[in-house]
Amino acid sequence: MMRPRDAWLSPWLAAPLAEHRATFIKVGIAAILTNVFALATSLYSMTVYNRIVPNNATGSLIALSIGIGIILVFDFILRMLRGYFIDVAGREVDAKLGAAVFKTLTSMRLANKQGSAGAFAGLLREFETLRDFFASATIVAIVDVPFVILFLFVIWAIAGPVVLVPLLMIPVVVAASMAVQPGLDRMAGSVLGLGFSKQGVMVETIAGLETVKATAAGAMLERRWQAAVDESADTALRSRLLSAFAINVAASAQQIVYVGVVLYGVFLIADGKLTSGSLIAASILAGRCVAPLGQVAALLTRLSGTRAAYVRLDAFMSAGGEVAADANPVRRKRLEGRIAFRNVVFHYPGTTTRVLDDVSFDIAPGEKVAIVGRVGSGKSTVARLVLGLYQPTEGQVLIDGADVRQLHPDDLRRNIGSVLQDVTLFSGSIRDNIALGDPAIDDAELLRLARVSGTHDFVGQLANGFDLRLADRGEGLSGGQRQSIAIARALGNAPPIFVFDEPTSAMDSQSENALVSRLETELAGRTLLLVTHRQPLLKLVDRIIILNAGKIAVQGPRDDVLRSLATGQA
Repeated sequence: MMRPRDAWLSPWLAAPLAEHRATFIKVGIAAILTNVFALATSLYSMTVYNRIVPNNATGSLIALSIGIGIILVFDFILRMLRGYFIDVAGREVDAKLGAAVFKTLTSMRLANKQGSAGAFAGLLREFETLRDFFASATIVAIVDVPFVILFLFVIWAIAGPVVLVPLLMIPVVVAASMAVQPGLDRMAGSVLGLGFSKQGVMVETIAGLETVKATAAGAMLERRWQAAVDESADTALRSRLLSAFAINVAASAQQIVYVGVVLYGVFLIADGKLTSGSLIAASILAGRCVAPLGQVAALLTRLSGTRAAYVRLDAFMSAGGEVAADANPVRRKRLEGRIAFRNVVFHYPGTTTRVLDDVSFDIAPGEKVAIVGRVGSGKSTVARLVLGLYQPTEGQVLIDGADVRQLHPDDLRRNIGSVLQDVTLFSGSIRDNIALGDPAIDDAELLRLARVSGTHDFVGQLANGFDLRLADRGEGLSGGQRQSIAIARALGNAPPIFVFDEPTSAMDSQSENALVSRLETELAGRTLLLVTHRQPLLKLVDRIIILNAGKIAVQGPRDDVLRSLATGQA
């Protein structure tokens, strides 16, 4: 959904903030009252030195002190409430943004995914930067700034020309803050990008640590890591120096204002134009004048980083998912299993090489077809297109006569049991990885799926059985065991369509042959699209399609194609 040109924030960020506007209003009211109470302390000092000390009015001092003590108690309570309201709003906004970001992640088009997994994860965590900026110090700073005018007016009312001192320093603080903004803006994007690169190297190394050690790739990755660290540190240092300049100018301005007010005030007292109590009150208020500007200076230094994070995260959130915001996809609870490719052309995002070139074929409901061919011929791409993971560049992929782009992704994948070439298991138990939280898969069904897939053969030998906790991506299990679990997961809920991409590539021949025998019964009456190089799996199919360089070279009944291959006629 496109936002209006004049909108400051995209709906995905504006909506959670708007939901808590009542809380933000409470924070604003608390900030207003604490600023008003700040006037009371300065006026208390002026009254004591101008009225009570000269007259030795101890009784009045006690009464006045009780009053100011009550104000200070309320000030403390309001500050605590202000912090509490900000934390509550921040927590709620954090939850809303986190849910929105994760939902966008799971529904995004794979074509929109760019960069390494680590860099991508770093980008998604930037919503915390936005939450901190919009739900914390920002509100307090915005509320405090208008009170600068009030404090200046009160200083003028009680100390006259002394107001010139803070009045002259305020533009200095503002100018220093604005002067560093262009430099911070230029570096913010670089700092963010370099941080993503650094995290990408770290996540890649952790995820493939076994391979890193086995292939002695540590030196190469260490050089990448060190280069990213050095460049990131240099850019971050320059950014911090600019930020520190603005913040330190604001801090020095507070001290200069205090000294300047006292210095100027002493001469005014000597001329009889100012009382000592008024000077003390003016010096307190003068510091309060510059303090909010110090907050603004710190805020402006964060603004560049926040803006860079927002731009990148907004591009991700606004890229659109598999289902367009204004779309009304066809909902189908159950599919028959008819698959058709119509003049499909496909190339992966960012490339111009045609992985599939004018591919057309039909698979009838219940038919079982194998896609074979050399490495890089486009076999796995066919499986991804059927699953709707990518969209064809040209042509159509049809399921039951409907373009996969018109089917709701949830309905499509609920009706397809898939095993991809790179099997990924999730942290959790073996039971979790098979059932995926589906309550329809009870213990009896779990055991049945495990027997068909061959998972039961090794799970029965484990102490914890199906409750064995797996590490990330199923580390600790063999490749064949991971494939068995993935097959059991695909068979769950008896989908009408199966898409298997090299499902037994890591299995031994005995396990593979036993699995084929069991699958012949399990797959009866269901559509199968099988991508394989393995001869035993071809027993499952009725027809074979051979791909070569993205085009269909041969297709026909299994036995005819195998016979032609054996005689060298294909």
